[in-house]
Amino acid sequence: MSASEAYRHCEQIVRTQARNFSYGIRLLPGPKRRALSAVYAFARRIDDIGDGDGPADKRLERLEEERVALHRPVPDPGDHVLVALKDAARRLPIPLMAFDELIDGCTADVRGTTYTRVEDAVAYCRSVAGSVGRLSLGVFGTDDVETAEPLADALGIALQLTNILRDVREDRLIGRVYLPAEDLARFGCTLGVDADGAFTDPPERLAALIRFEADRARGWYVRGLRLLPLLDRRSAACTAAMAGIYQSLLERIATDPMAALAARSALPTWEKAMVAARALVGAGR
Repeated sequence: MSASEAYRHCEQIVRTQARNFSYGIRLLPGPKRRALSAVYAFARRIDDIGDGDGPADKRLERLEEERVALHRPVPDPGDHVLVALKDAARRLPIPLMAFDELIDGCTADVRGTTYTRVEDAVAYCRSVAGSVGRLSLGVFGTDDVETAEPLADALGIALQLTNILRDVREDRLIGRVYLPAEDLARFGCTLGVDADGAFTDPPERLAALIRFEADRARGWYVRGLRLLPLLDRRSAACTAAMAGIYQSLLERIATDPMAALAARSALPTWEKAMVAARALVGAGR
């Protein structure tokens, strides 16, 4: 299998399974678009294992198998994703070791880890999404890596906090709670659910909790978006598009927390396209 075939496979994964990110990735020039597609395709594989329905011990075993495969000098030629990822890493300074952090975070998911303090939840976000931010930075490139890396990390944390707020109910129904226990206590919430899967906490408390968490995520966006001036135009447009889509999603959740807790929030296709178009125009100024 050729590298070009492997990249096409990864781009197809992004188009069909990472729709929010695809709006930003398509703004990149060909070589970077293909490389970032490989990064996201492998990240998606890890996520899917962590979120799978199989027995926990089997999923943990598979995560470790992927870790071993990642670090083999030569990938299995039949593994389209790793063939593309290894080729991209030969061409660009992609820190593949960051995938170990993603695997660690997904391992915590499978084990049902909960988070007592805000710092614990942020550390989890750094593992599963800050790592992807740093991997993406390796694709984008920058003249100031020392300044850019913590900003890429911060933007990843912002995106993951948004994911957590989008999926509070969905996660709770499979026994996962990512909101820090100290925040739940602060607002007098338990995230208990009834037989129909509806939250039993008073709506006003739940709404206040979600708005509080959304405000924390906004702070991480402010920090992370300082990355944009350190990137070339197309990489900045890609980053701004992905961040803009998630910021719009965050504001939708904060505007109507109870609707977000009743059903998974999503943006319509036209709105995502508008955000991406504005990002490209803005990056050209």
